[in-house]
Amino acid sequence: MSDHALAIVGGGLVGASLALALQPAARERGWTIHLIEPLAPGAEYQPSYDARSTALSYGSRQIYERLGVWPLIAERAEPIERIHVSERGRYGVTRLEAASEGVPALGYVVENAWIGHCLWRALDDEVVVRHCPARAERMLPTAAGYRIELNGEAGDLALDVALAVLADGGRSALRESLGIAVSVRAYEQTALIANVTPGHAHGGEAFERFTRQGPMALLPLPEGRCALVWTRAQDDAARLAGLPEGAFLAELQDAFGYRLGAFRQVGARHLYPLSLIESEEQVRSGLVVLGNAAHSLHPIAGQGYNLSLRDAVGLADSLIESDAPLGQLSVLQAYQARQRLDQRLTVGFSDQVTRLFGHSGRTVSAARSLGLVGLDLLPPAKHWFARQAMGLGER
Repeated sequence: MSDHALAIVGGGLVGASLALALQPAARERGWTIHLIEPLAPGAEYQPSYDARSTALSYGSRQIYERLGVWPLIAERAEPIERIHVSERGRYGVTRLEAASEGVPALGYVVENAWIGHCLWRALDDEVVVRHCPARAERMLPTAAGYRIELNGEAGDLALDVALAVLADGGRSALRESLGIAVSVRAYEQTALIANVTPGHAHGGEAFERFTRQGPMALLPLPEGRCALVWTRAQDDAARLAGLPEGAFLAELQDAFGYRLGAFRQVGARHLYPLSLIESEEQVRSGLVVLGNAAHSLHPIAGQGYNLSLRDAVGLADSLIESDAPLGQLSVLQAYQARQRLDQRLTVGFSDQVTRLFGHSGRTVSAARSLGLVGLDLLPPAKHWFARQAMGLGER
């Protein structure tokens, strides 16, 4: 019955996490969860040097522990035990340590393909109907919810559901087709993403490095690799992406220094233009916009996916705690109110970090250095900054 059915459009990390969070209640209440995903994950995980990865906060680990999937994810999760924050050519340095915060790790870096593999393995086919590979071509509001028109291997199919969750990414064509506007704040920067192999073992340390040309992050990965996020002006990022390996590593070395020895290898380089994108509507009757379709953040602060995961669990909790029918607007509005403070704090924190450390003026640069020294000398401020990074700030 459509009044006991919900559809998640987008079976990536956010959509699959929501399905997993709803699974126990779906069994008890007779809900059917339709998970629609155009890219079928492989039956077996295949490790790759160039695999994209995500920095999970310690708070995200707690969520996945609650969902029962953390032990499997942890098999290929690289702990972040320390974070070293510095600015090239300046004296200010801040160091965050898991031991000082009383946690086993500040966060974990995990390949996206592995997280997705773990989530899909944990889904129960009795309550989660996987439409994959399949693409949602149209979404039409109805008196009882939404009709979703799919195109998949078995041909065309129409699903009538009481609740549709749109989790199909920051460039959601369906969001646009529904007339949901977005606010866009362009950073006029491009992120170059790649995996690199340093000369020295990373020892579980992550690095945030700020330069006049833009910030960079190096995050620890398994097998001694590091995930590089290097933010530059658009033309300069394109130039770096096209350099021969040796020339690229030489420029990376010059910007980062030798804290990890001489870089030996870089994998495939990918470019992502950066903007802060926020949906101006996140809920309607029978509809929720989730994940990057709701808010897409700059990657340098490492907050985007962790916020989306908290949203997904907040939505699941709101639906589970309510006795109202699926898709009822008052329940969805209560969910949005529940997440509003977290979203405002996290989006604001990410945006301010991006703007502060993306400015190249000498006065601002000097102030940044003083700020980094101040963080290192003031334990309460440093503790607040660490809790924000771990996804454990005040909500």
